[in-house]
Amino acid sequence: MLNSVQIQRRQSEIRQKLAELAGKEKPTDDETRSMVDLDTEYRTNETRYRAALIAEDEERREADGEMETRSDAEWQTMLGAFEVRQIAMALDHGHQIDGQTAEIVSELRSQGAYQGIPVPWQALERRAGETVASGTANPMQTRPIIDRLFPGSVAARMGGQMINVGQGQLEYPVATSGATVGWQATELGAVGGPSVYATTDKPLAPNNTMGIQMRITRKALKQSGDALEQAVRRDMNGAMGQELDRVAFLGTGADGQPLGVITGAATYGITATAINAAASWSAFRAAVVRFMTANAAGSPDAVRMMIRPEVWSDLDDTLITDTAVSEWERLTRNIPAGNIAMSSNALAAPAGDPLATSALLTTTAGGVSPFFVATWGAVDLIRDPYSDAASGGLRLTALATMDITVARAAQLQVLTGLQ
Repeated sequence: MLNSVQIQRRQSEIRQKLAELAGKEKPTDDETRSMVDLDTEYRTNETRYRAALIAEDEERREADGEMETRSDAEWQTMLGAFEVRQIAMALDHGHQIDGQTAEIVSELRSQGAYQGIPVPWQALERRAGETVASGTANPMQTRPIIDRLFPGSVAARMGGQMINVGQGQLEYPVATSGATVGWQATELGAVGGPSVYATTDKPLAPNNTMGIQMRITRKALKQSGDALEQAVRRDMNGAMGQELDRVAFLGTGADGQPLGVITGAATYGITATAINAAASWSAFRAAVVRFMTANAAGSPDAVRMMIRPEVWSDLDDTLITDTAVSEWERLTRNIPAGNIAMSSNALAAPAGDPLATSALLTTTAGGVSPFFVATWGAVDLIRDPYSDAASGGLRLTALATMDITVARAAQLQVLTGLQ
């Protein structure tokens, strides 16, 4: 401990004792003498403290150069004790690496990704320094990875409910018939016969598994370092989200895919109306009216709509005759813009002659979502270090199980043939 620090602590103790003695109204002779001694010691320590600070400042200046290079010197000392013999034995028969060799290996692992056991270059050879053939160094710095572009998710915006299932199947019983209403025709007549309260089960089964694969080269592992983990996670998450969003609406129901809402409209019993004309507010208004007459929606602002960007462009470009009001403005006056989702991923691209596409309208009735997207458990990430072992690469596979179902078909409408 520094001498100045010891003196400071002693000064603090003296002040505490003096405070205790000064608080007494009638101190004894011994206490009075003690106060005089403590005061004298305190004054002497002040002089000693200033002298200690001067001496220690000179020592700091002398050791300044050594302190700046101490970490490098300690690292070079540790490298001198590095034993390549331990690395060979660990690879040969699983020898437990210990001592300073284990410390160096642990330090290297914390700074990079290694499939084997890292060995510092200094343990093999040391060079005074080299440049490239032209004699001019060409330093290069790798910046953070720029991610790929993925479409934004629209399943949640369209009212779909995401459900996570631990294991097994899940069923939603939906009422198909129930109470009847009737009037008594005569004083002694009956009010009408009862009907059976019946339900239809809407199952969600773990029959569809999707896989995302990624191959990471040794160069990527070395170039990006710790940032690679986050970049890989974002990339796999984006690819998985894009595909989940697509199959929720356009899944074929074949080749392992679940049956999407739009593709399976007939199977789910969803009303599909062929417009076969230019997109207009009147076409969407007719669908909103069908929602309201079926008691699925109470007003236009309870309806959500999903269209392709091309449909928005046509609606915004089409002006009502003799006005400066577009079809898009008429649409957003009734259906809030926040309820409208545009997607080029969840809806098929325009096709045919003339080009035509589809649109989906949904509503949430009685707190029940128009469709359910179920996922089972968590994403299963599998690491394969063997397939690309010859090149030092790494393969990752992420598996996710999901399914889709529609509870009440009356809460969805599909419009086709929007030109």
